Amino acid sequence: MTAPVTPMMAQYLDIKAQHPDALLFYRMGDFYEMFFDDAVAAAEALDIALTKRGKHLGEDIAMCGVPVHSAEGYLLTLIRKGFRVAVAEQLEDPAEAKKRGSKSVVKRDVVRLVTPGTLTEDGLLDARRHNFLAAYAEVRDGAALAWVDISTGALWVAPCSRMRLGPELARLGARELLLPEALERDLRALGEDLGAAVTPLAGTSFDSTGGARRLAEVFRVETLDGFGTFGRAEVSALAGLVDYIEITQRGKLPLLQPPQREAERAAIQIDAATRRSLELTRGTDGGRAGSLLAAVDRTVTAAGARLLERRVAAPSCRLEDIRARQEAVSWAVETPDLADRLRERLRRVPDVDRALSRLGLERGGPRDLAAVRAALEQAAEIAALLEGATLPGLLAEALGDLVGQGALTELLEAALVAEPPLLARDGGFVAPGHDEELDEARRLRDEGRSVIAGMQADLAEEAGVPGLKIKHNNVLGYFVEVTSTHVEKMQALGERFIHRQTTANQYRYTTVELSELETRILNAGGRALEIERRIFGELTRAVLAEAPRLMSLARALAEIDLAAGLGDLARARDWCRPVVEEGTAFEIRGGRHPVVEEALRRAGDPFVANDCDLTEARIHLLTGPNMAGKSTYLRQNALIAVLAQMGAWVPAESARVGIVSQLFSRVGASDDLARGRSTFMVEMVETAAILNQADEGALVILDEIGRGTSTYDGLSIAWATLEHLQGVNRCRALFATHYHELAQLAGKLEGVENATVTVKEWEGEVVFLHEVRRGTADRSYGVQVARLAGLPAAVVDRARVVLEALEKGERESGGRGAAVIDDLPLFTAAPPPLPAASRAGPSKVEARLGEVLPDELSPREALELVYELKGLLGRDR
Repeated sequence: MTAPVTPMMAQYLDIKAQHPDALLFYRMGDFYEMFFDDAVAAAEALDIALTKRGKHLGEDIAMCGVPVHSAEGYLLTLIRKGFRVAVAEQLEDPAEAKKRGSKSVVKRDVVRLVTPGTLTEDGLLDARRHNFLAAYAEVRDGAALAWVDISTGALWVAPCSRMRLGPELARLGARELLLPEALERDLRALGEDLGAAVTPLAGTSFDSTGGARRLAEVFRVETLDGFGTFGRAEVSALAGLVDYIEITQRGKLPLLQPPQREAERAAIQIDAATRRSLELTRGTDGGRAGSLLAAVDRTVTAAGARLLERRVAAPSCRLEDIRARQEAVSWAVETPDLADRLRERLRRVPDVDRALSRLGLERGGPRDLAAVRAALEQAAEIAALLEGATLPGLLAEALGDLVGQGALTELLEAALVAEPPLLARDGGFVAPGHDEELDEARRLRDEGRSVIAGMQADLAEEAGVPGLKIKHNNVLGYFVEVTSTHVEKMQALGERFIHRQTTANQYRYTTVELSELETRILNAGGRALEIERRIFGELTRAVLAEAPRLMSLARALAEIDLAAGLGDLARARDWCRPVVEEGTAFEIRGGRHPVVEEALRRAGDPFVANDCDLTEARIHLLTGPNMAGKSTYLRQNALIAVLAQMGAWVPAESARVGIVSQLFSRVGASDDLARGRSTFMVEMVETAAILNQADEGALVILDEIGRGTSTYDGLSIAWATLEHLQGVNRCRALFATHYHELAQLAGKLEGVENATVTVKEWEGEVVFLHEVRRGTADRSYGVQVARLAGLPAAVVDRARVVLEALEKGERESGGRGAAVIDDLPLFTAAPPPLPAASRAGPSKVEARLGEVLPDELSPREALELVYELKGLLGRDR
């Protein structure tokens, strides 16, 4: 017979049925428990014990759990492994449930859905990176992408065609992508390929008409027109974001900043392949190490680091923005002492944006209030430092946002202790003297005995009984006790002392004041916590009332931090301020690769700087051997363009850059086995994307096009690609190749010039000089590079023989060098000689070891055997 379902398990199944696609964290006391398939999946993902709890439909109920106090770490693991988690909390005290009957279950419900794009806790986030949730919508002929970081409230929207969706998601590094159900089938693979969890929503979530009204309600305005002009697709995407946030946060919205509309082509268009190739924000292992972002990051605040990441990921195409940012960096370069003092104060600035978001979602604590207080204090000090300084426009505007919060600062300074606890429920975060009622409750809680002692002295004096005592027991509570000899004095005081009990030698009384004090003492601890929770709510409301101004303050501090950090970088590495202008100029003198140079500097090696001028000859055809530095040269010029247009100084002696509208990089080899694409196929797909999209403002770097197929196929593809870049795309390009035959195009195609990375040969060795100059390479030096890589000497020698024969045949047979292969003798290699011992039988050492039984040796005998074998080994030699 099947056991009946318990009330608790019925509740669990009911809640789980509402969230079938998420793991359910079901709160039971100090643990979040999981059951059935959720438990099996979670136990495997978290590597925790899987147990069981009773039976259901005749089967054991699988069960596992995690402690509430350490749940964040487990949540992070689950999110990283692709799970969504529904968190069901207890909504009442278990004692209340018991009052309803023995079979009553504590009320529980899901309070939030934890998904990759909706994380807010510090333990689940990287402080120096955004965590974007994106939504894509199409309405008639329009399409748009909206994205938000709910941990900071930053919200953006931009027109975005389906073709641009991939590059934009790659730029954002979005953790989660929301799609209307109608688009899921077409776009799911795209989102997942770029590392985003894809979540489909009903079409009603993206309704632009209802969405406009809902957005107006969220931002408490009559119309969105005050924030800009938004198309229907943009409103639809924003509506999808807000609807999903309400679903996952169970009706609680974070403090969303007004949506910022990003104009089309406001930033350099960079596709996903180019981002990977140039390692703009992520290195080869997917982390920050080895990326441009890591190499230039000298910010000292979390908000400044996130601003830097946005600038690196989306360098501006707006000349006025670029120059304003350059002016801010120049100020930091020219005023190093003041900039260094600013950085010292900025180091003490906490993450205000994320503290505000947690407070807005009712997940904050006293330390979030303390973070706001610290930020306000440091902002005031920074404003005082900058007072009277001649500041460029961007920093002057930032300075204006640092002041005007004196009242809130004073409130938080007076209300909070220096080091508050993490949770409001723990109490102890309100400073003494802030609230009289709280101070009294704490005094009764902490000094109850001394308060009673004081009352005892007062009552003894009043009654004229020096031996009067106030005592306590579990039956009467607090009471006044006198000996029987003083009963008449107590009676003479009338109703002041109320008789409670008589024993053999004592009389016990109480007073109204003592009863009231007893009640206050017994309730003092709970009362103190209740008052602190009330004060926490008041302080939170006071902070949230100033949220817009606090967000502006946080943005101002980030802008100052970024300018000071980039200035420090420019001074430390001797970088220059680039000239950025309209047009297609590209002239770099003494350019260096920012990441490679830093790595060489740490190793104590110099970096060889090189020039690059694409102003007149828009395309440079670069030849030279592998390992000579062609790829480094290609990438460094692309990275200089990125740095210049993000407003930073650049690693060069001088630089002049005409606005780059698009940046394309096809450097390095990779395959895509999941899609059945070979290395050559991936190369061709990426090259096709470049040729089909690059405009006259683009900068293209290409390396070894056509290498993945036969020589003549590859040469013909590279030839045609170069012609297309020159005649159709008409863009600036660096084209590296091993096909020396392409060099003749420089004399035929206008605007194409040859360049080579120089090497020298010395006594049969190749020396890489890493210098780029005009001209072409006469050889590829592939055999020498193979020797440097460690190929066996026999293989290298044989390669030299074959190469010489092929080159001779090429010269003598009119281009049919491969025909000489028929005349080459086959390669034969003598097997390596056997060791002498193998030819002459076992050695003395081997013979002696054959006689040994290890299990029968004592430690002393084993040691003696070692010495014996060592002697035999010498005689064998």
